[in-house]
Amino acid sequence: MEGAEGNPGQPGPAERSHRSSVSSVGARAADVLVYLADDTVVPLAVENLSSLSAHELHRAVREVLQLPDASLDAFALWLVSPLLEVQLKPKHQPYKLGRQWPELLLRFTDAPDDDVAMDEPSLQFRRNVFFPKWRELQIRDEEILRLLYEEAKGNVLAARYPCDMEDCEALGALVCRVQLGPYQPGQPAACTLREKLDSFLPAHLCKRSHGLFAALRGRGAKAGTGEQGLLNAYRQVKEAVSSDGAQEATLGSHYRAYLLKCHELPFYGCAFFHGEVDKPAQGILHRGGRKPVIVAISLEGVHVIDSREKHVLLGLRFQELSWDHTSPEEEEPVLWLEFDGDTEGLPVNKLLRIYSKQAELMSSLIEYCIELNQAVEPTAPQESAPSPHSAPDPSPPPTQRPKLRRQSSVVCSRIQHLSTIDYVEDGKGIKRVKPKRSTSFFSRQFSAGQRGYTVVQPTDSLEQG
Repeated sequence: MEGAEGNPGQPGPAERSHRSSVSSVGARAADVLVYLADDTVVPLAVENLSSLSAHELHRAVREVLQLPDASLDAFALWLVSPLLEVQLKPKHQPYKLGRQWPELLLRFTDAPDDDVAMDEPSLQFRRNVFFPKWRELQIRDEEILRLLYEEAKGNVLAARYPCDMEDCEALGALVCRVQLGPYQPGQPAACTLREKLDSFLPAHLCKRSHGLFAALRGRGAKAGTGEQGLLNAYRQVKEAVSSDGAQEATLGSHYRAYLLKCHELPFYGCAFFHGEVDKPAQGILHRGGRKPVIVAISLEGVHVIDSREKHVLLGLRFQELSWDHTSPEEEEPVLWLEFDGDTEGLPVNKLLRIYSKQAELMSSLIEYCIELNQAVEPTAPQESAPSPHSAPDPSPPPTQRPKLRRQSSVVCSRIQHLSTIDYVEDGKGIKRVKPKRSTSFFSRQFSAGQRGYTVVQPTDSLEQG
């Protein structure tokens, strides 16, 4: 569990079923159940389970599924329950970690004792948090693409990946193509899609759609929303064409198209953590309180997501932040994020605190992701350069994502919904009294030469604010 590869997060795929990978274990042999993203099971008969490493079980799963070598880095083994998700290092021993599960829950969650006593993890074969997107683009094996597609689809439908409606419709249309086949005029009608809408769109959007259509039914629903928008997007799904001009019968191109669309989401492939942040003071009494958030950390940066509203509150690349975590005695652990901002048009350094028993794990993961990024800097151009074996990418490069230009996009930061501490360099606060400092509070940064984060210099206008 030590190190950056232990990544707990919010309940997501684990909520589909509460299951155990090992119900009873003998001294020598045992049947181990490994779950895939689509909830199918890979049974393994293994010897000496108690001493078996995650690397050995990983190899056994790949052999049963007959996956090529590209799957070695693309996937990892996870221990997952409704309360905690942990990506295992190759050297970890899943059985021993399973026996330690109650201790991990007590250390890294706020779950009640009764829930801790009843919780039992399952072993899952899922995407490796440290697998970069540019390498995913090079994958051609259809089964690997299918597994990645199933996991991404699950995260979209569970709203772990917040998406704008038009993106949900585009992704849902690809799911329609995979599950229902090529679009045929007249089939399916919008009413047919409505019957299984939650198979194509996130549940919270389905509920809103039903209310909207109930209100507009009889007057004609607005095109492009709900099931009608899904149907329109389904019509536009293009079929892959081979070199001889014939349509390809495989689904690999549609799996790939789904993943390419998900790559536009800045938090794709993240590990998810649970926490809380302070709300801005409101009303005459200036009451604040806290709101639950999901902290999504990937090789690209950190995103703080509102758990209830399903939208991003703050998104930062590693070059744009400094960070640290504190765990004082008799106080809550906190992950601190420091970044550039402004208050009433004046530049300041902003400090956000995220209350979470997983602060130590989040801090370790940030540090490890930064180390990985620095290690692959010489080959970074590969991420933007097309692979000679990859299909043309019709979508714009990540720096030109159209969704980031949409007003009120769910993936745009909403810093106004956060309560931050504002500073200038010498500690003279604009809003509140701050301790003095001559540089960033935190020495833990991407690097001194590459970060975009800067310490704001005090000015007369700031000091008078």
